[in-house]
Amino acid sequence: MILSVRRVVAVCALGAAVLSACGTDRPARETPRPAPSHSPVSPAPTHHPTLAPGPAGLTPVFEHGPRAPREKTVALTFDADMTADQGPRAARGERFDNPELIATLRELKVPATVFMTGRWAEEYPDQARAIGGDPLFEVANHSYSHYAFTGDCYGLPVVSRDRMRTDVERAYTALREAGVRDPMPYFRFPGGCYDRSALKELTAAGVTAVQWDVVGGDAFATDADAVARQVLDGVRPGSVVVLHCTRSAAPATERAVRRIVPELRREGYRLVKVSELIGAANGRR
Repeated sequence: MILSVRRVVAVCALGAAVLSACGTDRPARETPRPAPSHSPVSPAPTHHPTLAPGPAGLTPVFEHGPRAPREKTVALTFDADMTADQGPRAARGERFDNPELIATLRELKVPATVFMTGRWAEEYPDQARAIGGDPLFEVANHSYSHYAFTGDCYGLPVVSRDRMRTDVERAYTALREAGVRDPMPYFRFPGGCYDRSALKELTAAGVTAVQWDVVGGDAFATDADAVARQVLDGVRPGSVVVLHCTRSAAPATERAVRRIVPELRREGYRLVKVSELIGAANGRR
């Protein structure tokens, strides 16, 4: 389903505390570094479930799965954020990864979808390859640069319209070069911000845009119980929860997950990847 711009703004406003973690100190009108010359990169084989194009052939947008109370599925998703200009901060020791979180997901046997920026994959190729090669997880596209696809998006620099598709394709290249062999044909807009023009520009990329209906509130949060409660209070059957896989910006996420997962299971929820929710949504059409 295609979300209205007004609906997206409302969702983003609710998640401002989460998404502000992705901002930078640079001015809001910048263009990512030129991508190396290469042929257009397709996202993934077509055997993965996707949504049909929206009205006028626009990129389809997915927010949540079926609300069937008997099924009670929920997808935990984790954004691996890193902007194209944060390399110097990583070189100084700032950690944009979160191996403890990934280890906890494995320990608890939690299927999850990781929306990974190309820059993150370049910085942590071993981790990207390990996550991408683990059947418990699926890796999807969160842009190369983590620059916004609209203006006024939590202070993020803005990618120019004529480079939107290139930025997505460059992310797929970075994921594959890091060793992620089968990245999913799903794309999450940085900051969750998009408009009709962005959906039009990405039509040729062949992706399904994935949003969410539950904001975890983990950005810069130190109270894991508060993050867990916000998730648990918001979850409904078919929910997509947005959290982060960036240690420096979301230090409480791993502890929150240790509270969220057992409680969801006690409530009868089955944890799934986004691809399963999209497949179920297709089955209801």
